[in-house]
Amino acid sequence: MFSQPRLVSRIRASVLCQRDTPISTAWQAIGWWEARRAAFNLIVGSAGIVSSLVVGVVGLGSYFLFGSDFGVPDPPLFAVLAVLIYAIMANVCYTGGWVAELVIRKAWPEQADRFAALSLALGVLFAVLLTLSPGVLVGAVGLFGLFGHLLGSSVRETTSL
Repeated sequence: MFSQPRLVSRIRASVLCQRDTPISTAWQAIGWWEARRAAFNLIVGSAGIVSSLVVGVVGLGSYFLFGSDFGVPDPPLFAVLAVLIYAIMANVCYTGGWVAELVIRKAWPEQADRFAALSLALGVLFAVLLTLSPGVLVGAVGLFGLFGHLLGSSVRETTSL
């Protein structure tokens, strides 16, 4: 078998992903997933808040420092709509986790509990990374733009002397 990365192993061993007792029915499997949906939404939502704050700070910084509207959607209501659609789609994908478990439970019943814990751990990790990606991308581009602006202005000052 393959070796799991350390982060996935740690998430899988967390209280969120553990399955202490084997599950024998589809309703128990669905219940196990649904009991964790609120925690999933809090984790992914927290990552979304961090990502949104980074995008907002970069957008406001570029507006006030450089007169640019980088990172700010036009109109800003699009950002709210995008967040709502993203939240709905994240929950649709989360539902796909228990649907996939029900399929695995039919095909390989002895692997279903292991599959559920691993797929939830991987799903949480993927959702958090995907949710943080706009903040990382916009933050990195914003920092490079700031450094470029600062370097460009210092080069202009030296050449004008």
